[in-house]
Amino acid sequence: MKAFVFTDKALTSVAGQFAWLALDTEKATNAAAVEKYTVPAWPSFFIVDPQSETVARRWTGGASVEQLVAFLRDGRAALDSAAAASGTLAAKLAAADRLYGQGAYPGAADAYAAVVAAAPAGWSELPRVTDAYLFSLQEADRTEDCVRAASELAPKIVATASYPNAVVTGLDCALSLDKSAPARAALVARFEKDCRAVLADPHRQLAVDDRSGIYQELIGARDDAGDGAAKKRLEAEWVAMLEKAAANARTPEERTSFDPHRISAYLEIGQPERAIPMLEASERDFPQDYNPPARLALAYNAMKQWDKALAASDRALAKAYGPRRLTILVTRADIFAGKGDKTGARKVLEQAIAEAKALPAGQRSERTISRLEKRLVGMG
Repeated sequence: MKAFVFTDKALTSVAGQFAWLALDTEKATNAAAVEKYTVPAWPSFFIVDPQSETVARRWTGGASVEQLVAFLRDGRAALDSAAAASGTLAAKLAAADRLYGQGAYPGAADAYAAVVAAAPAGWSELPRVTDAYLFSLQEADRTEDCVRAASELAPKIVATASYPNAVVTGLDCALSLDKSAPARAALVARFEKDCRAVLADPHRQLAVDDRSGIYQELIGARDDAGDGAAKKRLEAEWVAMLEKAAANARTPEERTSFDPHRISAYLEIGQPERAIPMLEASERDFPQDYNPPARLALAYNAMKQWDKALAASDRALAKAYGPRRLTILVTRADIFAGKGDKTGARKVLEQAIAEAKALPAGQRSERTISRLEKRLVGMG
């Protein structure tokens, strides 16, 4: 979004209406803000009431220019009409948005369900509410409700920018159903068809990272079905789409924005060596960024070139800070384990656990600590 969305002139229409603030959630100095304003995924956008410091609106994940402008305008309107009469649709929506902003996902899901049930046909807020509702259901582990909501709401927002997210979320939730569920196969097939139609629609304006996410979900569906031939075809399309986007990038920043998707694609198809030139270029262009060497460590690890992987990991750790160091350390433990150095792998995991426990409250994750400790125990 930094390379493509925030540079769009359309945002000038709302620029003067907000006091803009960007926070690096990895920095310890921002831990208190991260603790106050839950960040379940990156990017996350908040419209904060300056009087109460509560979240009036939150958007989780990437957004198109159209979606971001609508989010900002609707958020401003919500602040201006914060005193809506109790029981009205506006009041119900404000209550749901508050819960969502607090990260109270089970309550938010129930509140959004009530909003959707009360909404009139053609309601302009439905696309944005659908995004938040489905995300809340996923975070609350309410898989069946997620599938049901996606099935009901996606057809109502087909012409909007939120439709692709609705059908890809529906597919993700359908795949998460127990394989014995009687309707699972039909639901997966329905959402697969919808996702393929989104990719094939020449009039659908879709960001490259959103297309990439749809390909990943479709590939997962074909893998789930044991359809290796279709999976390979989708993988080839995915890689070709990403490489075309990178080739058409106008700046190093635009090109590098595709790196995380490309490394995922190359690892998926078992050709990590294809990531090396792009990541070396990104490391040259952005020498202070820990991401290129961290991704090089992943690629070299997959290639079993342990020494190069460790060297890249060293460079990444020298630049990284906060919770992101933990991901790099986990990869480093994988590298030592791959080369047969069990002692080295244990030491790195112990370091990761110590660093995870030392993080300030807003950045400390008990789930991450538990996962690291279980992995250490599993090494024997």
